[in-house]
Amino acid sequence: MTELRDQVDTRVHRWVRPDITGLAAYPVPDSTGLLKLDAMENPYGWPDALTAQWQEVLANAQVNRYPHPEAPGVKDALRTVMNIDPRWEILLGNGSDELIQLIAMAVSGADRTILAPEPSFVMYRMIARFLGMDYVGVPLTAEFELDLELMLSRIEREQPAVVFLAQPNNPTGNLWGDEKLRRIIEAAPGLVVMDEAYTAFTEADYLNWLDDYPNLLIMRTLSKVGLAGLRLGILIGDPAWLEQINKLRLPYNINNLTQLSAQFALEHFDVFEQQTAELTRQRHVLQQQLAALPGLKVYDSQANFLLVRTGPGQAVALHAALRDAGILIKKLDGSHPLLADCVRITVSFESENQQLLSALERHLNNA
Repeated sequence: MTELRDQVDTRVHRWVRPDITGLAAYPVPDSTGLLKLDAMENPYGWPDALTAQWQEVLANAQVNRYPHPEAPGVKDALRTVMNIDPRWEILLGNGSDELIQLIAMAVSGADRTILAPEPSFVMYRMIARFLGMDYVGVPLTAEFELDLELMLSRIEREQPAVVFLAQPNNPTGNLWGDEKLRRIIEAAPGLVVMDEAYTAFTEADYLNWLDDYPNLLIMRTLSKVGLAGLRLGILIGDPAWLEQINKLRLPYNINNLTQLSAQFALEHFDVFEQQTAELTRQRHVLQQQLAALPGLKVYDSQANFLLVRTGPGQAVALHAALRDAGILIKKLDGSHPLLADCVRITVSFESENQQLLSALERHLNNA
């Protein structure tokens, strides 16, 4: 076995790109048995009556057949729910991650660059590196605002093929202001992708900006509203762009069960809108309650999570103490210099938020 292991290792190092062997895989911690407040999921289940109807739909799924390659029923339902103009095309992905990858693949090449403010969604950087592209992260300010002049200078210098702008931003939860965003889109030589993963929790909506900017695409997802298990990402934009990106999509990327489930859920989207409205209300309450605890700074958020800064050097201990108490949050300390001493907490319903607060109070009182 030792000899075989050595042969495998030798061939791996010979054939796998060195920049890939040097990467770490995206970490997803085991949440078994824990109150899961680390991944921005909607904590609400479906009402029993809706679940029963959904199961009847799935009972007719033809899993022996390949799915429709374009998922037209899902796209039609999305147009209705999101009020997407017929002029714009829709491309579906296995989560937003696949769409980010397809966009990057479409413009990849020698000396091509992806640019994004940082800290932001880590997949922008990771996918750029997967594809051997240059990646430029432009630091936000100390208060996580967009440094417009720095962004514009880096765009001018780097001439990026794609600029990703998450609105609201993950993991900071804030918006950066329309005037700044317009200046960036107008300065960008290539594509600008507005990532609206958390649009359900904010009044900000940039879909109508497609009328103004030929280099803009809008990306959304159903994951945050309560359908994370379906892995359905949505890209919206001019057909000329999406026609080219679609050529790189692997066939049948949206399976039959996902298509049926998503279409059914979109036909009952009022249920999910009620849930996201309640989570938005709970966000305001939880933000005030966390801010009242000693030693914590809570940042304003337009998403379904809150960014919290602990006292110096306390984030790791706080994260560990909550895990020991059966609660999993996201430790951001160490992921980016601007996120030192920070954690991210997903907003849940009242009883789970209170469980979090009780555990935090115990830890902070004993620290």
